[in-house]
Amino acid sequence: MDYYTEIKKHLVNNEIIKKVKDYSKHRSDLTTYYNIGELLLLPDKQYGKGIIKEYSLKLTEEFGKKYTPSFLYKIKQFYYIYQKVPTLSGNLTWSHWYELLSMKDINKIVYYVKQCEINNLDVRSLRKKIKSKEYERLDEQTKLKLTTEEEKEVKDLIKNPIIINNKNSYETISEKALQQIILEDISSFLKELGNGFSFIDNEYKIKLGDKYNYIDLLLYNIIYKCYVVVELKITTLKKEHIGQIQVYMNYIDKNIKTINEDKTVGIILVKKNNKYIMEYCSDERIVAKEYELV
Repeated sequence: MDYYTEIKKHLVNNEIIKKVKDYSKHRSDLTTYYNIGELLLLPDKQYGKGIIKEYSLKLTEEFGKKYTPSFLYKIKQFYYIYQKVPTLSGNLTWSHWYELLSMKDINKIVYYVKQCEINNLDVRSLRKKIKSKEYERLDEQTKLKLTTEEEKEVKDLIKNPIIINNKNSYETISEKALQQIILEDISSFLKELGNGFSFIDNEYKIKLGDKYNYIDLLLYNIIYKCYVVVELKITTLKKEHIGQIQVYMNYIDKNIKTINEDKTVGIILVKKNNKYIMEYCSDERIVAKEYELV
């Protein structure tokens, strides 16, 4: 087979499609690069790495674009990885994939592909997630659930630490100040927690006996159909924090939750976690996560 001629033919056809049918150019890019990636495998094995450099020079000369050896290797890598990703979205462009191809962990790639699908991420948003090490901030049990397609709970995709945008660069942090920082960019905070979170209220007032108490943040997850109580602490996790949030969760379950909704989840955001306290927390609905101001 004349591999070079076949590669050239695919690129020419792709250029025609992109000019005539602009709406389908992204899908055409992926199809073209997938086919070229397959074509690059055999000559690379037969003739060595020099053949990729030779193709690079010819293609660059003929098309006037920089088809560098590294770009062609990316295309070959794309063919290899594309077959391993279980779900493929038409929403992903070659620019999305170019960001993902630098990753060696296929499970990490699958995670970000699904995030692009669920949240319709543009390339800039995807790049931001990767830069924040979102996948690395998931716990190991969650990563295992992602690979085995095991059913996930609302608390599984909450990152640790949770990144909070400190836009006004507050230097003195109290619980009130931390709450204000979160409220100033509540959208980013909800996305940090995971998918499906919506904001109900801050300082949500509840009455326990003859006294009023205030929940720092009350959220709702529309995917899992449950309320989420968030308590903010600027200290290391303490055992009394567990008791406090448990009371608030039970109140929501008894007075607000309907029969069609799942039990309330509790998130304690702390400056530093204490795994020993959490080890003896018998309520699996409660999670403690650290936060990081950036």
